Amino acid sequence: MNPSAADTARQRPTVAVLGTGIMGSGMARSLLRAGLDVRAWNRTQAKAAPLAADGATVTVTAEEAVRGADVVLAMLRDGPAVAAALTAASPGLHTGQVLLQSSTVGPDATDDLVRRAADLGLIYLDAPVSGTKQPAEQGKLTVFVSGPSAVRETVEPVLDAVGEHTVWVAEVPGAASRLKLVVNTWVINLVNSVAECLNLAEGLEIDPRTFLDAMRGGPLDSPYLQGKAAAVLTGDLTPSFTLSTALKDARLILAAAGSSGVRLDLVAASADRFVRAEAAGHGGEDMIATFYAGRAPGKDGG
Repeated sequence: MNPSAADTARQRPTVAVLGTGIMGSGMARSLLRAGLDVRAWNRTQAKAAPLAADGATVTVTAEEAVRGADVVLAMLRDGPAVAAALTAASPGLHTGQVLLQSSTVGPDATDDLVRRAADLGLIYLDAPVSGTKQPAEQGKLTVFVSGPSAVRETVEPVLDAVGEHTVWVAEVPGAASRLKLVVNTWVINLVNSVAECLNLAEGLEIDPRTFLDAMRGGPLDSPYLQGKAAAVLTGDLTPSFTLSTALKDARLILAAAGSSGVRLDLVAASADRFVRAEAAGHGGEDMIATFYAGRAPGKDGG
């Protein structure tokens, strides 16, 4: 039996992607490869324009992007950016539309966005992702989702296209964003650990490649260590996740920890390193540019 038009629509939802930066553009391309109709919008339209060559409909306004879409995927810098995009899109939104909110915004902003979505008649799925540029482009992100599972059938084609693993955390929005902060705590501390090892090797006049060789293949080795160290050693700091965004996330983590009575000394120290590296002009580079926060004065070649 041939599927009905309604069944086909459910299998291939139209997706409005709001935000086409490093992550949003990669996710949009993954959706297009999966055969989904994609409307792409970005506040700076030039960032969305290249997606037209991949088959996306690039719109001038957020309102155009969301009108008639089944799922609205938000991948923007922070809570205020998502709120502003929803305000801009509001004339084109309709009751019952699913908002797949994948930006890392923290608990307080999530609560605000849930209220905004309810006022607009949207079904809110809190759906941050774990991964950087390459996994986003390959459709290999991990997606954390909290929200009503009643819309699972609608969003599964989207989740399957952008990720290789989906973790359904809870029925109430907010839990997924809290989990994302825990995951990012690990990442932020890890990248600064890599940077500090390279800093100390340099300071002690040990070839960092010798350190990497000593670690290679052992129980303490990891692709992350080797990959981030290679970025520093080759000088290729093309961002898969920018240092300024990592600083934003570190601040979200510290705020959430403070509200819950938890002290995070390592994240606080990591945030300080990010601040110094950003002040030295490395904010738009990959977050391993935190390496430059630990170099002796006069050695910052960036």
